[in-house]
Amino acid sequence: MYKLVILIEPQTDWLAFEQAWPEFLKRAEAMPGLIRETTSPVDRVLHGEYNVSMIHELFFESMEAAKQAMASLAGQQAGQVLQLMTAGKVTLLLADHLEDELENIQAHQPAKHDEPPHDGA
Repeated sequence: MYKLVILIEPQTDWLAFEQAWPEFLKRAEAMPGLIRETTSPVDRVLHGEYNVSMIHELFFESMEAAKQAMASLAGQQAGQVLQLMTAGKVTLLLADHLEDELENIQAHQPAKHDEPPHDGA
C-alpha cells in the first residue's frame, strides 16, 4: 500500500485555511483509487525542528495507483486547492506504507505479570 503524506505547516490565516479545507477534501476524496484517508492535527513536536501543524494521508493500493490519482483531474484540482489554501506551506511525500500485525507487536511486549507495580504517582 502507498500513501500520499501531506505535511501542513502552521498557517498565517487559520480561518481561511479551515474554510478551504472542505473544498480540498471534496477534491481529494474524488481521486480515483483512494481507499483510505486520515487527518492528524499535531499537538506538539517532541523532537526535531520541523514545524508541522497537521498531517493528512491519502492511501492507495500501489505507487502506480497513487501516481494516477495525483495525475487525474481530481488530483490536480486537489493539489491546486491545497497550494492556494496553504500559500505553499506544505510538503508532499509519497511513501510505502507498511504495518505490523498486532500479534507480532504483542509478542515483543512484556506479559502483564512481568511489569513492575505502579507506585500510584
